[in-house]
Amino acid sequence: QLQLVESGGGLVQPGGSLRLSCAASGFTLIGYNIAWFRQAPGTEQEGVSASSPYSGRTATYYSDSVKDRFTISRDNAKSTVYLQMNSLKPEDTAVYYCAASRYNGRATLSPSTYDYWGQGTQVTVSS
Repeated sequence: QLQLVESGGGLVQPGGSLRLSCAASGFTLIGYNIAWFRQAPGTEQEGVSASSPYSGRTATYYSDSVKDRFTISRDNAKSTVYLQMNSLKPEDTAVYYCAASRYNGRATLSPSTYDYWGQGTQVTVSS
């Protein structure tokens, strides 16, 4: 059974940092696109970052709202994907989800292209 489990969320002050983890079980990350999404109350789900295996290396993508502040990475040996979040802002407050789909081209930030989802982890940025 394919499962994704996020962890690492919490309360942090503006300007602080958090690192989210997404542990995969039942499959390896090799050959899968992985992405992070977030959803704040009353808003639509937003694609934050994505990672896809490509020609022996990993390609990464970011939304404009987090570019240069967030970094996605993966450890295939540990079947874990990370989202390092720096310079956090109150508007980053949301439930963060990781998602996966078998590689079928470039990773996207569209939720409809992912088949497997974690349960989410809450990130709150507040003083």
